[in-house]
This record gives sequence, C-alpha cells and structure tokens, in this order.
Amino acid sequence: MEIVILEKRVFKALLENAHALVRQVEALKHTCGDYRLASWLDGEQVCRLLHISPRQLQTLRDRRSIGCTRLNRRFFYKPQEVERLLGRQEVLR
Repeated sequence: MEIVILEKRVFKALLENAHALVRQVEALKHTCGDYRLASWLDGEQVCRLLHISPRQLQTLRDRRSIGCTRLNRRFFYKPQEVERLLGRQEVLR
C-alpha cells in the first residue's frame, strides 16, 4: 500500500476541481437531453415498430442503413432513425 501526503490547500483545490467537473457534467446532461438512454429504443422495440425480424435489423446495421449505439452487448436506436426508415419502406425489403 502506498500513502500519498498532500497539503491541505492542495487537497481542497483537488476537491473543488472534482466538484466543478461534476457540475459541468450535470449541466451537459441537461443540455443534451436527447442522448438520455430512456428516449432510445432497443432492438426488440425497433423490430416491432418496423415489422421486421431481428436478422433484418442486423442487416440494416451491417449496411449502415440505421444508426445505432452499442452499450455492453445491446444495441440502442434513436427514435428519429426509426422514423426516417418508416418513411423509406423500400430499405426494409
């Protein structure tokens, strides 16, 4: 185990910087509300909305016809991507 000794003023400055970073992240969360995962759709929901199979959805991902984000082992889709594809039904076939 390694022990690091800091002066009190250095430690306070470090804590203040950490709190400032937390405030900045909180502010970004509020300004970038569309990136909240709650508003994104998972693969099952997308398949149901587009009336396609999971394999067809994978093909759309492979062809980059639909944008997605992968978290751990799951894919998530913006509702705008699904709406865009609903307007272009020929892509789904």
